[in-house]
Amino acid sequence: MIRRLSWLIIFSLLPLALVTGCGEMGKVDQGRVIAFDKAKGVVTLIQDKKAEPGAPDYNTLPPHTYTIPEDPKEMGPEPKPGLRMKLDAKAKEIVIFDPATQNFKTIPYSLIDQREGVGRSDPLVAGKTFPVIDRDKKTITEYSSRQRLLVTFSVPDEYFNLPPETWEAGDEVRIYYKEPGKALRLMNITRTDIFKK
Repeated sequence: MIRRLSWLIIFSLLPLALVTGCGEMGKVDQGRVIAFDKAKGVVTLIQDKKAEPGAPDYNTLPPHTYTIPEDPKEMGPEPKPGLRMKLDAKAKEIVIFDPATQNFKTIPYSLIDQREGVGRSDPLVAGKTFPVIDRDKKTITEYSSRQRLLVTFSVPDEYFNLPPETWEAGDEVRIYYKEPGKALRLMNITRTDIFKK
């Protein structure tokens, strides 16, 4: 609990420190993880340009790469990578990061089914792992907890055989650093409940 509170204090004071020109506190980077190499101790993310709760904007290139903290106590749960940057239900599009081109790609989809207002504890999603890829029906079912959206869709054949992580949203992480590319602290926002006792 004390460690969680210290994280909260540090991250809440950093914007003020940066505005007042105090460089002693270091800097913060936040974004969605697209790659995590545990053996090499390296995490790569797409920066959330706005860093506004509930309204992320993952469209900053190039990706940011950091070595993870040397002290295991300064790192939360290991981040799960994923390449999905945006699920746009209105436009019926998914924006992914394409490792081959090191750029974003927008993939249109054909809607099969969509359920809105689906919370994490809903029986439709609770205890299930997404995406669900049905190769016989050529459908993909994805769940966005932030959007409370469960959607089943099909994509053009050229995209259907992409790896499952293409359709997954990577964990959101917050990194505190002083040297570029070297994380002193790494908080997995997606998998850390800072208010849990």
